[in-house]
Amino acid sequence: MRKSMVVSQLRTSDVSDLRVIAAMSHIAREDFVPAASRSVAYSDRGVSVGEGRSLNAPLATGRLLDTAELTKDDNVLLIGAATGYTAAVLAQLTGSVVAVEQSAKLAAKAKDNLSALDNVQVEQANHGEGFAKNAPYSVIIIDGIAEAIPSMMTDQLADAGRLVGAVMDKGVVRLVVGYKVGDTIGYQFFADCGGTVLPGFEQAKSFSF
Repeated sequence: MRKSMVVSQLRTSDVSDLRVIAAMSHIAREDFVPAASRSVAYSDRGVSVGEGRSLNAPLATGRLLDTAELTKDDNVLLIGAATGYTAAVLAQLTGSVVAVEQSAKLAAKAKDNLSALDNVQVEQANHGEGFAKNAPYSVIIIDGIAEAIPSMMTDQLADAGRLVGAVMDKGVVRLVVGYKVGDTIGYQFFADCGGTVLPGFEQAKSFSF
């Protein structure tokens, strides 16, 4: 099923970074979902992990990672760790990852799932606040749908850094990439794609359509 995901979801949908494809081919997504959901771990939609949350669809995550142009030198802030799947993939691709999860129960599960990885740090915090203590980050990845991207988060992005995520635009989920220059960040859409909604972005908006 993992091979099928790569062939039918990633390679046919502009996920072209061979490192991303290799990492998603390697990490066992079924280990990050409840036992009853293992048979649908690689389906083309979100998979419930409890606490009202779901793992983002593989295609959405793959497109975000591909567009982020990740390197081994990157220090990444991941928003929406859930049970740790995307953080595990990022651990194969980057130097360090701070994975923020709002749910205490899911954060504990992510820490357990990622305990063998020495370049991943899981923090329980409000998604919309990020994790300023370790800022600045060269890349911020919002692995889910945010109604808006707050300035509190973009302030944690380094100059020349990249931010990728999904926003809701008039009822359509659009993947977006932002590039920071000095104190400003410019965004552009690069795909329409499904995704799972992340809580914690209820504060005042600085980026919306």
